[in-house]
Amino acid sequence: MTKVRIFLTRLLLMLCCVAINEAKCLKYKDPKQPLNVRIKDLMDRMTLEEKIGQMTQIERKVASAEIMKNYYIGSVLSGGSSVPKPQASAENWIKMVNDFQKGSLSTRLGIPMIYGIDAVHGNNNVYNATIFPHNVGLGATRDPRLVRKIGVATALEVRATGIHYVFAPCIAVCRDPRWGRCYESYSEDHKVVQAMTEIIPGLQGEIPANSQKGVPYVAGKRKVIATAKHYVGDGGTIKGINENNTVISRHGLLGIHMSPYYNAIIKGVSTIMVSYSSWNGEKMHANRNLITDFLKNLLRFRGFVISDWKGIDKITTPPHANYTYSIYAAITAGIDMVMVPFNYTEFIDGLTLLVKSNAIPMSRINDAVRRILRVKFVAGLFENPLADYNLVHHLGKKKHRELAREAVRKSLVLLKNGENLKQPVIPLPKRASRVLVAGSHADNLGYQCGGWTIEWQGVTGNNVTKGTTILNAIKNTVYKDTEVVYKENPDLDYVKSNNFSYAIVVVGEKPYAETKGDSLNLTISAPGPETIKNVCGGVKCVTVIISGRPVVIEPYVDKIEGLVVAWLPGTEGNGVTDVLFGDYSFRGKLPMTWFKNIDQLPMNVGDSHYDPLFPFGFGLKTKPHQYS
Repeated sequence: MTKVRIFLTRLLLMLCCVAINEAKCLKYKDPKQPLNVRIKDLMDRMTLEEKIGQMTQIERKVASAEIMKNYYIGSVLSGGSSVPKPQASAENWIKMVNDFQKGSLSTRLGIPMIYGIDAVHGNNNVYNATIFPHNVGLGATRDPRLVRKIGVATALEVRATGIHYVFAPCIAVCRDPRWGRCYESYSEDHKVVQAMTEIIPGLQGEIPANSQKGVPYVAGKRKVIATAKHYVGDGGTIKGINENNTVISRHGLLGIHMSPYYNAIIKGVSTIMVSYSSWNGEKMHANRNLITDFLKNLLRFRGFVISDWKGIDKITTPPHANYTYSIYAAITAGIDMVMVPFNYTEFIDGLTLLVKSNAIPMSRINDAVRRILRVKFVAGLFENPLADYNLVHHLGKKKHRELAREAVRKSLVLLKNGENLKQPVIPLPKRASRVLVAGSHADNLGYQCGGWTIEWQGVTGNNVTKGTTILNAIKNTVYKDTEVVYKENPDLDYVKSNNFSYAIVVVGEKPYAETKGDSLNLTISAPGPETIKNVCGGVKCVTVIISGRPVVIEPYVDKIEGLVVAWLPGTEGNGVTDVLFGDYSFRGKLPMTWFKNIDQLPMNVGDSHYDPLFPFGFGLKTKPHQYS
């Protein structure tokens, strides 16, 4: 009996030693090991099932801790409008993300997942987040340092909700304002877009000086994984139709649309999202030449390439008509992670079959997984997989709202200021007897923020999130004895009979996103034109345009004394009044050509038929007003 006990004791000790030695050999869990050593060690331990799981990104609506564990899912996302609950707090978000993460950590190898979200102008899906101006407005600032600060603030507000990964920035070069995503572009000029890629080190951190170019970089728990999108040519489609065909020579594609990607890669961007659009008839999601040969091999991009939402489905017409082929075409083209987002078992089963039948080589799978793991290691997810509750106070904090207010006032473009330079209308006087504020967009925070705000298509009204409308900003700015009267769409008799000192009309486009924003007429939403006619026909007026792009205004310009483009300014309406009333000067410049009529489109600076209403780069200046 004694011999049996001794034997069992020795066996137990031996097993313990084996377990200890095995733990010591888990090089992928050791942050002191070189990055490539950690990646290789982990990949050598992975099964095909685990590798394909890493290549799969699913929507939070179908995710659970159990699914993360059973299918080895590599990433989860929130699509537009996809939230834990209405008006969810930062703590609500963190709990949800951590629950998914605990499922991933309970797998055999404990590979953490990445949670992604569209933070395209702040953490815009999240209630109480600071909503910055959309990219078109930031392009008007011509201020890369400001955009970098916005990246820093956005990263903190995203991390405040436990999220690691943002599908931003969009570095499209919008060549036609009829495109429904034009406000996601900084400019029609690739040089402006290239300058604004400075948001990437804001989001991810400054890449070390000795870092190899093309390698992703994320500087700790207060930074996020960024995405340059949509690769490539999304802003050049025919007639601006979303997801359509971009017809351009290779020289033109590389010179205009590819240019910002050079800067993004040099700055260490971690991921690149492929465009729905086609280039000269070939779907980008199936374009091996541009994804593998050019992006990965020639530019030596070492992060991972991700599809857009159901992007591989759209390789075929109609979408999803031959899903097995779509998987094959996308993966062999070089896409590493697929945003499924719902039918993940179909994707996993289809890709597994293609690999086991040797249609897709194991080398392609290994390349994809190596890239995904590189980003996860660089982002520090293996060391800090769970969210930090100590960051929740960064969501919507005062410092970020002040930064957003600065961005608003720097983004506003003054197109007209009186009939001549000697009699400017702006700055407006703060002291006046009665001021009329009119227009559908004056007291509507949802309109002011635009699409991609809380909901994918944006919303209307003032309950969307926390912020300041332009009307309330006006009330906060004028003197106490100045009466501010708001009437959304007054008639001419009302305007003439109420003895107003001046009027501010705020009109523009209603919120939209992507294809729903495609427009062949680019008109101001009704009753905007009528409001301009009635108000500006009866009293001295300044008109503020809220839009994601140039719109038709030529018929109204003569009636308007002061004309201001505020783009889609976001939650901080006080930034608009900062310049209207002269506390700060106007400094914004048009990031896009303002056309006279639709028939001129597409029309960009440098074109032979260039005949704009206001040219690219135009913007009147003012001096701050000294109030006694």
